[in-house]
Amino acid sequence: MNHPIAAIRLAHGPSVVCELFPEEAPNTVRSFLYLARLGCFDRHAMERLALDFVADMSYTAFGRPEAKYLIPYETQSAGFPNHLKADVGTIVMGGYENGIAGGEFFFPLKSNPKLDYNYPAFGRVIEGLEEVLRWNTLPVAEVPFDLDPAVRITAPAEPIVIDRVEVETFGVEYPAPERLEGAALPVNWG
Repeated sequence: MNHPIAAIRLAHGPSVVCELFPEEAPNTVRSFLYLARLGCFDRHAMERLALDFVADMSYTAFGRPEAKYLIPYETQSAGFPNHLKADVGTIVMGGYENGIAGGEFFFPLKSNPKLDYNYPAFGRVIEGLEEVLRWNTLPVAEVPFDLDPAVRITAPAEPIVIDRVEVETFGVEYPAPERLEGAALPVNWG
């Protein structure tokens, strides 16, 4: 069976193409594919660029109501047998306290043991890694974070915009993700 492929087409710059591994994080892959098919990532600017840490595509559920749901973490730290380390060259699902995630994904920019097996890695970059690494050299600007003025968030000074995400599943149907019912949504989702 071929792994699903996700091509993250940037408005300006090369694409970042990822091979997704449903055998490592099946529900996480389903969540990513579901949101990609809905177009939730399209025309969205990267919301957080923490140099030497992560390029976080969103921490607001992409500002889309259909992306405001939670799924359980598929990580070793949450008792799930995911063998992918959240390291440079992987695509990783962001998350929140109590081992929950949604559809917000990021790219590690530097090895960091704090990320390894604590955030659901669900694929590897197979094209465009040099573009991801280039982000770690860009100027950043501070972004106001009204929920906690003590929190410092930076984003690319010149926006990096996802034009669209194209997925190829090679004829395999991936259903919508299983969601956590009744979990409180993060306050930063608005």
